[in-house]
Amino acid sequence: MVAKLTGRQASQVSLEICTQIRVIPVLSVTEIEDASPLAEALIEGGLNVFEVTLRTPKAFGVIKEMSKVKGSIVGVGTLRCRQDVEMAIEVGAKFGVSPGVTDDLVLACEEFGLPLIGGVSSVSEIMKMLSRGYTFLKFFPAEVSGGVTALNAISGPLPDALFFPTGGVSVRNAKEYLALKNVVCVGGSWIAKPKMIREKNWIEISRQANLASMLG
Repeated sequence: MVAKLTGRQASQVSLEICTQIRVIPVLSVTEIEDASPLAEALIEGGLNVFEVTLRTPKAFGVIKEMSKVKGSIVGVGTLRCRQDVEMAIEVGAKFGVSPGVTDDLVLACEEFGLPLIGGVSSVSEIMKMLSRGYTFLKFFPAEVSGGVTALNAISGPLPDALFFPTGGVSVRNAKEYLALKNVVCVGGSWIAKPKMIREKNWIEISRQANLASMLG
C-alpha cells in the first residue's frame, strides 16, 4: 500500500535528504550505461544526492540504475504530470523536483508518497505552497527571478520558507546563495555537464564534485 504524504511530511523528508550536502548535481543523462559510473564518480567526489532531470528519453532508466549504486540518493527533476510521478516511484526515486506546481501534480506526489520540492518564482506561489504545508521549495529559475537579492528580501515576510535555488546557479555565485539563511542547498549542472557525461570524463566529474562539496 502506498504511504501518502502531507505537504509538511514531504518537506520534512526532502529536507532530511537535502541537508546532507549543500550542492546537488542537476543531471541530464542520455545513455543508461552512463548511470552507474556517473553516480560512482559523484559519490567519490563527495556528493551522493542527485537530481536526474526528465529531459532525455531514457531518464527513468537512468534513475533506476543510479539508485542501485551504494550510497546514492536519487531524485527526479522536471516533474510535470501525474504519469511522471508514477514512473518516478516505480524506478526508485527518493524525492521529486518540479519547475513549477499544479494542483494535480502536488496531489499526485502526495497520493504516491513522493516528497516534492515544488518550483516557485513569486511570493504568491510561495504563499500558496506554504498554505499546503510545503516549507522547502525550489526557487526557479533563480537568477532571472531575482537571485540572491530576491531570496534575501523574501526571508523577511516569509521566514518559514526554505529554498533550493536552481537555474543560473554556478560555481561563481553558489557561495552567495549558500550564505543566505533561507537557502538549504543549491542545484548545479556545472558539476557534470552533458558533454562531460557523453565523453565519460568521470575523473573530471569527480574533481568537480569534490570542489562543489567544499563550497558550503
